[in-house]
Amino acid sequence: MDVHGTVAEGFEPVREAFVRNFTALGERGAAVAVYRDGRKVIDLWGGTRNVDDTTGTEPWRRGTAQVVRSATKGVAAAVPLLLHRRGELDLDAPVGEYWPEFKAHGKERVLVRHVLNHRAGLPVLDRPLSPEDALDPLRGPAAVAAQAPVWEPGTDHGYHALTYGWLLDELVRRVTGGRGAGQWIADEIARPLGLDLWVGLPAAEEQAGRAGRVGRLDEPEPSGAGPRLRPKRAVTAAYGDPGSLTRRAFAAITPFPDQNDPVYRAAALPAANGIATAEGLARFYAALIGEVDGVTRGVRLFDAATMELARAEESAGPDRILVVGTRFGLGYMLHGSASPFLSPGSFGHPGRGGSLGFADPEAGIALGYVTNGFRKTVTADPRAQALVRAVRASLSDRTGTGSDVDRV
Repeated sequence: MDVHGTVAEGFEPVREAFVRNFTALGERGAAVAVYRDGRKVIDLWGGTRNVDDTTGTEPWRRGTAQVVRSATKGVAAAVPLLLHRRGELDLDAPVGEYWPEFKAHGKERVLVRHVLNHRAGLPVLDRPLSPEDALDPLRGPAAVAAQAPVWEPGTDHGYHALTYGWLLDELVRRVTGGRGAGQWIADEIARPLGLDLWVGLPAAEEQAGRAGRVGRLDEPEPSGAGPRLRPKRAVTAAYGDPGSLTRRAFAAITPFPDQNDPVYRAAALPAANGIATAEGLARFYAALIGEVDGVTRGVRLFDAATMELARAEESAGPDRILVVGTRFGLGYMLHGSASPFLSPGSFGHPGRGGSLGFADPEAGIALGYVTNGFRKTVTADPRAQALVRAVRASLSDRTGTGSDVDRV
């Protein structure tokens, strides 16, 4: 297996886990990057650029980006938190104060923080949107504004898988006078930090072939090396019932758009269609918790107070949508059994089927993992979890500086 990139001395277990993802877990193409204390210590990539390339004719190269699905949410969440830090957005104000049309159907009590902590009661749409309507910057927010809550806002939590994006995007537009979350991220986050990360892929990047093709990846055959994990019966039932909140939340766009369509990649869906390199995702999280190295040294996104807002527990317990227990801060998933990160102080967001980005302030760690092969997992993909465990093992017995690997 050819793996390219660099690994700092002491972090070799991560390289070994990355290789095992290909040899034992059926990885097709992927990359992982890790920063520690603002310095990049891991930058690895391997496999094929496109998930449907079984011959290896187009290898994954430095700078290959992929759709990261709900890992987009962690990037998008930085926007309202930074607007709050600047005094432009009150987290405890009703959403309708900024977006008057939103007040319909008893939503006057939905607060800005309810959007971020998944307590707004709006995870589903009674009338799912077509792909065309979903990608329209006006129709998605209008559908959410016209929707009645399915529980009393603020009283319970449930993952807003797709509606989160329209809620956040329109709120940002109202606060900024028309600039959506994707453009705000490009102007205020990606450009200053030099990130290969987009919510709305620019035409020039599309023409340059920056994004590989993504798709479903078959589950690997059981190795017999350990017990085979199976979802709880309640989870299986929720995903199998077309009338459940779970199925309806993920079916808010029906049918779901082709994620390889340039039209889809050019749109801005802050819940689902961010495109990033592993290095871009890791560097973003590194800038949330400290300064990053290179030409942008001195750029830090979150101050200490904003970081604590991101990771202070706002919602915990059985999730009305995901069924299992989840934990959320403001816009970020928190370390827990449903989505294990590095330690209890970690915060970030997985993407359904594989990708992951998170930061751990106490360890000074920021990780980004992207893949072109989506599995059935929602919050804790085995490939991502293998890399997280390897980072943890490296930190427990790390000795030094850097060494390059070109082939493994």
